[in-house]
Amino acid sequence: MTAAATFPAAPLPPAPERTKQRVLELLKRHGTLTAQALASGLSVSVPAARRHLQDLLEQGLIETRTERPGGRGRPQHVFGLTERGEAAFPKTYSTLCVDVLRHVEGLFGEGAVLQVFDARSAEVAAGWRAEVPENLSLEERVRHLAARLCGAGFDAVVEPGPGGAWYIVERNCPNLTVARQYGELCASELKMFVNVLGVPVVRETRIACGQGACRYRIGP
Repeated sequence: MTAAATFPAAPLPPAPERTKQRVLELLKRHGTLTAQALASGLSVSVPAARRHLQDLLEQGLIETRTERPGGRGRPQHVFGLTERGEAAFPKTYSTLCVDVLRHVEGLFGEGAVLQVFDARSAEVAAGWRAEVPENLSLEERVRHLAARLCGAGFDAVVEPGPGGAWYIVERNCPNLTVARQYGELCASELKMFVNVLGVPVVRETRIACGQGACRYRIGP
């Protein structure tokens, strides 16, 4: 009889990282806590808790503010999760979005999904376009757009192309689950780029099709 194969157990994260994760979990559960309350919940000293809190502050996962307990009494410093800290916990936004779009399509027809995406893209484009002075060069406008895309989680970079063209390369798609099921999302993004930049834009590759990046050629 052949012995069953055995595999080593996955290593646990280092103890300090486990403690930091516990800090995030406590803040998620309770909203805001003082360093003293966190130390008690972690069964560590207050100075030890403060060291973990400082690390999390520097990572942008938590923030600190001053509150009065129950609206009265002496002000105290409390800690809470930032938006980035909240993002560390599992979310089902993409599943919800796909379900909503499926119902939109079922109720109003196939074209309704594209209308929804186009309306959203037009609104986003209007806001982004208003921030870009018209006298900027194409390169400056492209770099401004790439910076906004990075802020939205697309990990976008700018590359020069031939003949005065530029490329925006998105190395991440934060909406991949939706994009794989609804190509209308990618179509509306392309329209948004044209709307913001005011020049021809051609998409050459797409993450949702299994390629490594979304690559857009911008300009002549």
